[in-house]
Amino acid sequence: MGDSAFSLDFTAPTLSSRLQWHAEPSQWQIDTARQCLRIQPDAHTDFWQRTHYGFEVDNGHFLHLQATGDFVLTTRLTSLALHQYDQAGLMVRLSPACWLKTSVEFEPHGPNRLGAVVTNAQYSDWSTQDIAQDVRTVWFRIRAEDCDFIVESSLDGVKWSQIRMAHLHERAAAASVACGLYACSPKAAGYEAQFSLLQFEPGRIA
Repeated sequence: MGDSAFSLDFTAPTLSSRLQWHAEPSQWQIDTARQCLRIQPDAHTDFWQRTHYGFEVDNGHFLHLQATGDFVLTTRLTSLALHQYDQAGLMVRLSPACWLKTSVEFEPHGPNRLGAVVTNAQYSDWSTQDIAQDVRTVWFRIRAEDCDFIVESSLDGVKWSQIRMAHLHERAAAASVACGLYACSPKAAGYEAQFSLLQFEPGRIA
């Protein structure tokens, strides 16, 4: 099928055959009435490699398709968080040692954290900015251009702001890259992430 355009609005009761799970969650469902994919992440799930905390965890839930060239990946997320670090958004992944994710992470006693984690050579970094706790719906977009990835967010799907520009070192030698939705609950279960769009467009934005 190659890098053909792909758009999923969750009005149908099944997932596309182009999608597959990394660490499928115990609880997820397509809610056709609300037109969203509802993911309730398992407890103690995350993606992180070594930096600062010293731990390595690679058991987060990631629903993805494969891309071989440049692309634009977009989602709309409503986040119903309960516990610190509950998170969901978009991910691009080459291996456990090389990936990026962008999300809103929940902080119970202050503003949430809008940001991105970039992992190269099995070391993660984390860049963040504050976002108000009452903002529950956020759009995310990743633009892949060769080995570089431009990460953006929006509150309306029209006006976009750059979060991060990053390089994934393993991309140059890889035939394809996995890209899609992700969700994690590092501390405890009970969080629900609701995705109402997953759109994949090959090529670059003109």
